[in-house]
Amino acid sequence: MKLANKIMLWIWVLILAVSIIFINILKLSPFLYYDLTFLIIFAAVVTFFLYRKRKNLKREGITYLYRTSLGLKVIDKISRRHPRFMNFLSYFIIIFGYAAMAAMLYLLGKTIQIFITSQEFVRFVKIPPLAPLIPYLPQIFHADYLPMFYFTYWIVVIAVVGIVHEFSHGIFARLYNIKVKSTGFAFFGPFIGAFVEPDEKQMSKAKKKQQLAILAAGTFSNAVLCIIFFLMLWLFFAALYSQSGVVFDTYDYGFINSSSINRIGNNISISFIAGNLTEVKSGNSTYFIPSEIIQQISNSSMIFAYGDSPALKAGLSGAISEVNGIAIMNTAELKKEIMKYSPGETIEIIAIDISTGEKNNYTLKLEKNPQNESIPYLGIATLQQQMSILGKVRNFFMFFRDENVYYAPKFSPKITEFIYYLIWWLAFINLSVALANMLPAWIFDGGRFFYLSALAIVKKERIAKKILKIMNYLILAAFLLLMALWAYAFFLA
Repeated sequence: MKLANKIMLWIWVLILAVSIIFINILKLSPFLYYDLTFLIIFAAVVTFFLYRKRKNLKREGITYLYRTSLGLKVIDKISRRHPRFMNFLSYFIIIFGYAAMAAMLYLLGKTIQIFITSQEFVRFVKIPPLAPLIPYLPQIFHADYLPMFYFTYWIVVIAVVGIVHEFSHGIFARLYNIKVKSTGFAFFGPFIGAFVEPDEKQMSKAKKKQQLAILAAGTFSNAVLCIIFFLMLWLFFAALYSQSGVVFDTYDYGFINSSSINRIGNNISISFIAGNLTEVKSGNSTYFIPSEIIQQISNSSMIFAYGDSPALKAGLSGAISEVNGIAIMNTAELKKEIMKYSPGETIEIIAIDISTGEKNNYTLKLEKNPQNESIPYLGIATLQQQMSILGKVRNFFMFFRDENVYYAPKFSPKITEFIYYLIWWLAFINLSVALANMLPAWIFDGGRFFYLSALAIVKKERIAKKILKIMNYLILAAFLLLMALWAYAFFLA
């Protein structure tokens, strides 16, 4: 099959696959229709472009390269502007390279540990460890903890991350008078990337410090972009979002001894909780237990149970925005408002459906708090103790948000949300690339960075290459182990 036909086949297979996926997910958002149209148009344009330029494509392994001279003058111009500052900066770049490599090796080891000890975490993450960055990746694997990753996002992110990363390599190569032969685009099947091609012979003859700076420059630039985009995200959020309610993810719950259950009642279904609940009596108290574990309990086991709370009985869900006409902005205001009433009093609550923005009305009768019968009891809760590592990482970078507060856009929710998550993905993927690219493996800049470091220590190329080879096998084994653990958690456990 001719090269042009192969490329066209790859691209249209991708379009077909995404179209099939959309049969199930298009109903989630009207914007997906426009996004799919953009994907098809983009793929058609790329197909036409590659067909016209097929004679200029060069194959290197499983990748096809299209070389150009675009940006070479810009690279030269930037490299000559502040050479002293850039030489000074190169020391920080090298230090950051080592720090990123150490961080990535630690994260790899920590991830293996978690995958071995916690199958629940693996099933929560859902996305395979070696999944490529493709549009709609979170939705393909139903990873609901991540926002939608539109094709539009993918194109913008690939352009920003790739161009800045590769141009940084080129700028520092020219700083040390190493020729940059070309820039261009790389095509790995339907996936697109950018590259800058320094002269390898001149690169290998440069001082080790210079080579290290060139190799780590791309990673460093991505880390800087990550900081910039997170600051932008913070400012954007502060300007365009406001506190508008209280978010909860479950009802009040605890654990009871199954031997204390003296009656099993009817099943109830509450849309906010997946599956049915079975009413049980323990002493004089009523609880609700997930129906799937009723048949599995033993007389000596402690089992999970929801309390007989007003929120559960009313099926309360969404973000609580009003109590008896009083606007609620955050958890402190909700507690203050609820404490104005006594057990037995009836209140009206308005809750916003976060996915649709629709307001729903609930009438609840407050009850006595099990811990203190003199105060009212609503019965909502959050599962903070079950927060995953991904959740902790997310909250660390989203420090400007209270996870229990619902924030509403001040205008045009769809546009505001689209821009917000675009900035979020730009920050997140820049961080991911900054770390992953410094893995000491042959396909990353970190591979040669590690080799040069080993060479500086052992002084012999043969030994340094052998050390890198061993490291390559170790990292490959680590990823194969992660994939095996992922497959076991999903298909065998």
